[in-house]
Amino acid sequence: QLQLVESGGGLVQPGGSLRLSCTTASGEPLDTYAINWFRQAPGKEREGIACISSSGKVTKPDDSAKGRFTMSRDNAKNTVYLQMNSLKAEDTAVYYCHVIIVWRPYWGQGTQVTVSS
Repeated sequence: QLQLVESGGGLVQPGGSLRLSCTTASGEPLDTYAINWFRQAPGKEREGIACISSSGKVTKPDDSAKGRFTMSRDNAKNTVYLQMNSLKAEDTAVYYCHVIIVWRPYWGQGTQVTVSS
């Protein structure tokens, strides 16, 4: 069974940056799939941040806050990235990567991002 693995979270000060990574636990290739990043803050619903197609085209919800986040992929490394800049306290959440393969959704376990001084 496909297992997605996120990494790169941690504690960062407001205004700082983090780069999250998403890959598979056993090397299953992701290059032919669109990958999504979501996040879930305490007491809030999970929300989508961005999606990257297999060809590298990125789409985002229409939300100005997401302009600080950039998604990319390196198929040679079988890894998808979420670059987060100018982080704010309200960006504190667990961040998840997600893929749908043959109608079945797969989620990683998430990586915690805490923005605090």
